[in-house]
Amino acid sequence: MNYFNGEKQYVCFLCKQASDTNSKYCEACISKNCEEKYGKCVECQQIITAKDWCQTCNSKRFKQNFDNWTSGNDDVDKFIQDTQLSAKNCFQVLEWIPYHRFNKPKFVGEGGFGKVYRASWKDGYITHWDTSCDQWKRCKEKDSLVALKSLNNSQNVTSTFLSEITAHLKVHRVKAPLQVIKCHGISQDPQTKEYIMVMNYAKNGNLQTFLKKKKKKEVAGLYKIHGKGLIHRDLHIGNIVCNHSHQCITDMGLCKPADFHELENADDKYGVLSYLAPEILRGDNYTQASDIYSLGIIIYVVISELPPYYNISVHDRILAVEICEGLRPEFNIKVPQLILHLIKRCLDADPLNRPSTREISRTFHEWLTEFNRYYEYGIDNKELDRIELIKQIEETEKINIENTKKINNSSLTNETHPEAIYKSRLLNFKNLPGPKNSNDYYENYENISSKIYSGNFLKSDKTECLDCEIVD
Repeated sequence: MNYFNGEKQYVCFLCKQASDTNSKYCEACISKNCEEKYGKCVECQQIITAKDWCQTCNSKRFKQNFDNWTSGNDDVDKFIQDTQLSAKNCFQVLEWIPYHRFNKPKFVGEGGFGKVYRASWKDGYITHWDTSCDQWKRCKEKDSLVALKSLNNSQNVTSTFLSEITAHLKVHRVKAPLQVIKCHGISQDPQTKEYIMVMNYAKNGNLQTFLKKKKKKEVAGLYKIHGKGLIHRDLHIGNIVCNHSHQCITDMGLCKPADFHELENADDKYGVLSYLAPEILRGDNYTQASDIYSLGIIIYVVISELPPYYNISVHDRILAVEICEGLRPEFNIKVPQLILHLIKRCLDADPLNRPSTREISRTFHEWLTEFNRYYEYGIDNKELDRIELIKQIEETEKINIENTKKINNSSLTNETHPEAIYKSRLLNFKNLPGPKNSNDYYENYENISSKIYSGNFLKSDKTECLDCEIVD
């Protein structure tokens, strides 16, 4: 279903009028549905905006408490207050959370612009106002943990930065999607004075860690984000975390220093080089299409179980030039052509040729439906036609099994080069060539791109010739 009209404006799915929420339902239809579902508040007679949530009454309760807390930063205070006044449900609420409300923070990992800790939160997040005791009701599960993301150099955090890192609150307009990590509030390290984002903790770590146990593809979260007219801007394998059985996108807007000033650094881009679209490397603005490029790299990582450009020695300007000239990550296994074609489209040098999250989501759904149907009812049924994807998967599996026998005795290595960098960082390349695909991009399906890297690769200690080692 297409929710845009000819002028690329959102159109409400129900009333077919222009939507003012950048989503498939307009505010009027959402409000009407809330009235039918929840009724009106007994205190103020206004429409209840979510289950157990009256925005009119709750905004007054939050406002009455403004004088009882402060972060020590006027911008932070105002930002939190604005979210509390505008919250239409508990998932859109941010709080100032004093650091002493966390028990035993434990270091988990470090990214390009911050450190991550896990800790238990003594209070838990707000769910609704309890009228029986006139206080906020909170959700505090036993042994529940939150993630504390300490932002480097955030003592002078800007209001613009705060607005961007919590842009995903818009995704929670109706309910909290499982595919996007919830941000509960902001805190501050009493020693370093760095500000901390308090988020849901994903106990299974990021997708790179999770892939060692189980394979999954993540597109639903990006679909939710793009559906609200938002852009992630730093999508990579480390920003997809795994919570129970769900993969969740996190770190929206956290791809640059907290004291970054957009107008003063217009040409600077931040991110993981190997995940960024060529137009972003050249200094263009982030778009939903650039997110799609990053998603294509993630699909590559999920299938290959290897980081992009893992065997390339320098992740710097040389690699950026090669990417603009058509270089793409290389599979060391045979991949079904239908899947490879989707990846090629995601990694197309022209952003206009990349598919939308809606199209990718629909494609995955169709594949999964047919895949489950075949393996549940037809794997031994010769009369049930195999779809083309099933045929390609079975054919490539045979080829990969044969190749594996040969590769086990070869000098090929899947070891990541020690100089490869997979953290977000400042990227400011000048005079990069215009983005283009390899000449036979959509004719050659031996791999994503036929362009060969001209720099240095990671070499094995073995020295035998590999010219004829791989057989397709």
